[in-house]
Amino acid sequence: MPREVLLVAAYDSQLKWAMGIAAEFDARGWRCSVVTPSDIRSSLSDEQVTAAGGADVQRVPWDDLLRRARTVDCVVLAVQGTLVARFTDELELLRRAEPSHHEPVVVTGWVGIIIEKLVAGYLDRAGSDVIAVNSADNLREFTAAGRHLGVPPDNLLLSGLPLLPATPAPPADGPIRTIVFADQPTVPGSRWDRAYVYHRLLDHARTHPGQQVLLKPRHRPGEGTFHVMHDHPETIVAKLGRTPANFAITYDTIASLLPRTDLLLTVSSTAGLEAIGAGVRTVFVSDLGVHEKHGNQVLVPSGLLATFDDVAAGRIPIASPAWLADVFVGGGVSPVARIADRVEELVGVPAAQRPGRRVAAGPYLSGRVAVRSARALMPELARDPAAGGPPSATTRRALPVLLPLARRADLALRAFLPASWHRAARAGWYRLRVS
Repeated sequence: MPREVLLVAAYDSQLKWAMGIAAEFDARGWRCSVVTPSDIRSSLSDEQVTAAGGADVQRVPWDDLLRRARTVDCVVLAVQGTLVARFTDELELLRRAEPSHHEPVVVTGWVGIIIEKLVAGYLDRAGSDVIAVNSADNLREFTAAGRHLGVPPDNLLLSGLPLLPATPAPPADGPIRTIVFADQPTVPGSRWDRAYVYHRLLDHARTHPGQQVLLKPRHRPGEGTFHVMHDHPETIVAKLGRTPANFAITYDTIASLLPRTDLLLTVSSTAGLEAIGAGVRTVFVSDLGVHEKHGNQVLVPSGLLATFDDVAAGRIPIASPAWLADVFVGGGVSPVARIADRVEELVGVPAAQRPGRRVAAGPYLSGRVAVRSARALMPELARDPAAGGPPSATTRRALPVLLPLARRADLALRAFLPASWHRAARAGWYRLRVS
């Protein structure tokens, strides 16, 4: 019977990342299923699903996802870090309440360039068995943070971004005939800054009639993605006057555009890395400055920041070899193959000995799981028939697992809640203990 992998995504970028990994597992004979939790915020249009590979995306409630996860060999979480933390914490609680010999290998990572919450995002994912790390500099940051917090590094895998090849193709040369600007939903955030960027693209098209300038929005009007766009490019461009004949807005996928692109421009989109991997000359536009709000602060070491004036004058930078070595980890093995290789190693390891379980037993995650357990108890207390009445049957069944965790959570509540709140919460734990 073939092994099974369950892939979880809620947005188009997450689905694209997941489908790249799914293709590798499929090539190895695994059975792949893709799901979206039906009770969390998500947005996947039919066009976005088709662009990501046309998967049959099933919608299931979160609790059903957790239970289904325990029937497969591997779960790939392409969702944001907060949801990864929720999944791994609740899976750990479920394991303690209902032990089983069969547990999935849990895989997660980042679906693009990490431009914020670097350490927080790592710690959200720390309960996974495989954390696919995009670059060597990210790995250094995570390893150092884990060392200080007592989090073992066993689950960190320097895979490279799964959207990329093992090594970048040699940069193309020759005349620039087609320029693509890869837009982002919230970078830049201000409509005035976005108008500036689109104005410069239009101006470049007018002054370079021999070049085709294409603006690639992140999604179509009416569609959604993880970062919510407030001013769609079509709306702003329409207010900037007549567009030249050699300018167009396109919704073709980046993968289909790159083979016919001579220069890709963006502020900080992951499409820039995809272009570099494909050997397309790339510029991270810096006209608006280098700042965390633009996400381009992490791209300074690339050597690829330049202005629209530089582009107009033909001053196209070359990527730093040291930065390329950090992003494309090489070794002749693709990022998705590295991930699949590691999963196949861990499938044969007893569940209790896998990296995620060891991390969950450590001081950092055991406290987080305890707090998660305490939160889960509060709705049950509210549903009890009378104040001070006995706990529900559901709570009673969970007491052997939850009470030790609640005692740990008491320490956390004492540290962070006002004294009156802490006394009320503590009274709740006491009622459970003496019932």
